[in-house]
Amino acid sequence: MRFQSLAVAAVAIVACVAPAHAASPREELIRAAFATHDKGQALALVDQAISDSQAILAQSPGDREAKLQQALGIGYRGQLKRSPTDAKTAHGLIQSLANSDPRDPEAQIAMAGWHLTAVGDLGNFLARTLLGANRDAGLAALDKAVAMGGNRSFFAGYAALIRIKLDSSDTATALRLAQRAASEPAPGPIDRVMQRAAQRIIPMLQAGDGAGASKLAKQLLPFGTLS
Repeated sequence: MRFQSLAVAAVAIVACVAPAHAASPREELIRAAFATHDKGQALALVDQAISDSQAILAQSPGDREAKLQQALGIGYRGQLKRSPTDAKTAHGLIQSLANSDPRDPEAQIAMAGWHLTAVGDLGNFLARTLLGANRDAGLAALDKAVAMGGNRSFFAGYAALIRIKLDSSDTATALRLAQRAASEPAPGPIDRVMQRAAQRIIPMLQAGDGAGASKLAKQLLPFGTLS
């Protein structure tokens, strides 16, 4: 059975890490999720990000960024290794972050990605039975992230991709979100890549080609480029 535990896009995007500085955990996860084509290379980057996040937390236990990247890294590792244990661990860490700051759109979109990727890959019944993932909970978190992150294109862009992946018939919702992402600010790499991804699916959505947009969205979401 094919198992994928977490995709957060939401929370990791392609970036070119300059050799002049050591990559941060976020940059390592960005590369793993969007800029690699080899599963082994992706897993090595994910493992490094987890290790680096844990090292930061050993020095600064309250570092929220390190906590977020640790949670995402464990989730990505679960996705790559098909590990329900990692998936459940990641969910607990993300839930803790969301509870501690309900107004944080990155925690909300990480939660959305966890639920909706599991549902998309396993189906409603297996995702709920094996992991406790829930489509409605994922969509609720997704809507919160979009509402709270309106000054960045990442959130609407990710929402457009994950929604059309899950439901190829709902081209209207995905188009609205993709067009919003195309026009919103893109201050960081995560925003610029999701903005470009949204721009790529807009023509298909405008033409009513939900199936084609859904197929492309799967390639544009985390690890969609792995062979």
